Amino acid sequence: MCGIVGAVAQQNVTPILLEGLKRLEYRGYDSCGVALHVDGKLQRSRSTSRVADLQQQIAQTGLAGFTGIAHTRWATHGAPATHNAHPHFSRDRIALVHNGIIENHDELRAELQAAGYIFESQTDTEVIAHLVDHMYDGDLFHTVQQAVRRLTGAYAIAVFCADEPHRVVAARQGSPLIVGVGEGQNFVASDAMALAGTTDQIIYLEEGDVVDLQLQKVWIVDSNGRPAEREVRTVQAYTSAVELGPYQHYMQKEIFEQPRAIADTLEGVVRIMPELFGDKAYKVFKEIDSILILACGTSYYAGLTAKYWLESIARIPVNVEIASEYRYRDSVPNPKSLVVTISQSGETADTLAALKHARSLGMPHTLTICNVATSAMVRECELAYITRAGVEVGVASTKAFTTQLAALFLLTLALAQTRGLLTDEEEEAHLKAMRHLPAALQSVLALEPSIAAWSEAFARRENALFLGRGLHYPIALEGALKLKEITYIHAEAYAAGELKHGPLALVTDQMPVVTIAPNDALVEKLKSNMQEVRARGGQLYVFADGDSRITSAEGVHVIRMPEHYGVLSPILHVVPLQLLSYHTALARGTDVDKPRNLAKSVTVE
Repeated sequence: MCGIVGAVAQQNVTPILLEGLKRLEYRGYDSCGVALHVDGKLQRSRSTSRVADLQQQIAQTGLAGFTGIAHTRWATHGAPATHNAHPHFSRDRIALVHNGIIENHDELRAELQAAGYIFESQTDTEVIAHLVDHMYDGDLFHTVQQAVRRLTGAYAIAVFCADEPHRVVAARQGSPLIVGVGEGQNFVASDAMALAGTTDQIIYLEEGDVVDLQLQKVWIVDSNGRPAEREVRTVQAYTSAVELGPYQHYMQKEIFEQPRAIADTLEGVVRIMPELFGDKAYKVFKEIDSILILACGTSYYAGLTAKYWLESIARIPVNVEIASEYRYRDSVPNPKSLVVTISQSGETADTLAALKHARSLGMPHTLTICNVATSAMVRECELAYITRAGVEVGVASTKAFTTQLAALFLLTLALAQTRGLLTDEEEEAHLKAMRHLPAALQSVLALEPSIAAWSEAFARRENALFLGRGLHYPIALEGALKLKEITYIHAEAYAAGELKHGPLALVTDQMPVVTIAPNDALVEKLKSNMQEVRARGGQLYVFADGDSRITSAEGVHVIRMPEHYGVLSPILHVVPLQLLSYHTALARGTDVDKPRNLAKSVTVE
């Protein structure tokens, strides 16, 4: 969601800014723009189309400069329109881009309008540009330090001034921002991926930091205005990871990358031990008596799945909370609870805020399952497990979800071992099953042609139900979310036993009902629920384990999974649901990788 790139160099920075925007496209956006310092004046180009369109505009105008900022915007305040696109100008002196939400923008807007400023957009961002101009004292760095103290909310900003060539000032509070260090050139971005191929020397700014970027200088002060030393890290943002290769879409590519992603996530795990999660893990695991999982969206469903594992195998009570709700309700804190956050990016604003809220309530023990080792979530937590899914470009999460499940199952085993509930024989059996996951996933992916054949029927529908029981109820929830995200078909998931308590009223011969049917202890109960659907004329689409004795019949369509996988079955059963959503989206002609209204990385609340 929203991307920033800024540069100060001794060469034309336009290609760097545009390449950075291309690398940030995976985050989701609905407009984009570039502003440059050109012969003492501000010039810009903006588009409500893709970065490629912006690039064509710039090529036609020959826009070039040694100092510039660029942005991809996901609309919050104001519709996706050129006048709302960033960068925003103030009196042809200040150019500014912004990620986040300014909560006191109405108050500041009224104040600035009274001072004579005319607003051209509906955005909260233009308020910041005018505020910086209004407070400008001839030193942009000092001005920005003063201006951000007037802001309430979350922001990452980059700004330059027509009066000060070769200078960009940036600041962050609640939204991620990094600095790229070069030779005679320096950069700022919301994501290290934006600077891949430009520099691998990265500084991660901390909350409240303000940075002054010049040709030969990077100067940082903290929220109190004191000089701050921030570590320069070498970060390899692999550009090949975002190449499409032979696939039609990134989502398809990422679905098929899951065997490798799982193998990479489990690489080096030769035995189960708490230290997989950090040096302090054994001590922490011995002290806790419960777990609180905080997450959003797909990661929340990973947490719901883990609750079944943790309570049945590690015998530890688990609460799973939607992060965006948790911090706004009165909860009962337990200082002996392990707070587990789950996030693909490690920058999810709601989850970070919930984590900080939990700590403020007196819960010091924290652990994150995250895909980005350098993210804010990892830096904020006491313990961590990095999932190594690689870059995930498609907005609809696939390989991030299955690697999260793998990491959460490792956490389950590590806690069970610490609590004396895991024998050597059980440990070896679980490890053997986990090592076989990549091969098992390859067998599931081989079902793609059969799943694609179902998609034509789904593409003609506007509603669908998903059913699961036990461990597979959260997988049904995830399957319904995928269908909603990329096909725009209204889909709902239910624990199958809840059908007769209301949802059965929706079932007709026009309602496809996707059923996850592993051969587990609940399969006979599930068969009864399936009969309830058939009796009302519903069309069943069943993913069944080979030995579950569920056969195709009129109104019952069955695809057989290659094997039953016990407690790890959710990792396998979610893959055909991903493929069903993908092929249904293809049949409906929707934008698979960039579905409407959605963003990849949700860095605002």
